[in-house]
Amino acid sequence: MANLTELVLAGVFAAALGIFAFSALWRMLPIGKSQPHASDGSVPTDGESPCEPPGEIVLPWIAPRGKVPVWFYQPWDLAGVAAVFLIFSLSVLGAEHPAKGGGSGLDVGALIVGIVVQVLLVGVVAVSVVKRVGWTTWLGLRWPGWPWVFLIAPAAVAFMTVVSAGLMLSGYMELMKSLGVRTVQNTVEVLRKSPDPWALGLMTVTAVIVAPLCEEIVFRGYFYPVLKRYAGAWPAAVGVSLVFAAAHGNSAALLPLFILSGLLVFVYEKTGSLWAPIAVHCCYNSTTTLIEFAVRYFHVPLDTAP
Repeated sequence: MANLTELVLAGVFAAALGIFAFSALWRMLPIGKSQPHASDGSVPTDGESPCEPPGEIVLPWIAPRGKVPVWFYQPWDLAGVAAVFLIFSLSVLGAEHPAKGGGSGLDVGALIVGIVVQVLLVGVVAVSVVKRVGWTTWLGLRWPGWPWVFLIAPAAVAFMTVVSAGLMLSGYMELMKSLGVRTVQNTVEVLRKSPDPWALGLMTVTAVIVAPLCEEIVFRGYFYPVLKRYAGAWPAAVGVSLVFAAAHGNSAALLPLFILSGLLVFVYEKTGSLWAPIAVHCCYNSTTTLIEFAVRYFHVPLDTAP
């Protein structure tokens, strides 16, 4: 019989799929259509925004049209998104079975495999997109406002700290514990308890460098804009945030990770450069890692956090 974590995670993946499917089908109906976005249907002409497809549904807190380009995505990118979705959903739900024994299931071998899989995903996505538009156009890497990351990243981490504190004070963690779900992510458990220095080192590198780069390229750099083009910005932001949260495989972390993903989408849309969400993600994970090291080595009393 499936445990509660499996059921919740499966439900979140299913909800993300349902949101995208419904929104995409709605946009195919005559009532959901509008005039073509670009005169030739592919590359925008002067005076036309390159960021949004026809009939775009924008997030209320994102300025109209946003800054994330989507005009170069094609229908076959939906197959790429489906493959990414299947990889994460099947790996996360499959990983629940060995996790029932109480261990994290993350040794050196598993961590190396995880890093390789993330890098391969980035490689496959990059090969698909870069041959069309190049890295700078795709991810907005030539961002003249890059110094802003030194303000954006700490501000975002401060915001997430307030969110986490609010969840703790509201009794969120006590509720999760009462439901019998694991309240500590496997990655956090490695940082807190692993006796293997190699596993600890690999987990630190993964959290601080590999995850911010790879996850942002896959989730915000590819998953989100493809869904934005074919389902709309709002369904794309919600859907990718659900998948991002569920992909971490912990029910207690679903809500804070969903909020974090929404914040990363917001930052990406506001800046038009993936450097911004990468910086936020890196700063957030670095802060979390430092906190876990404080718990581990200095015995700082800290209640279990998602």
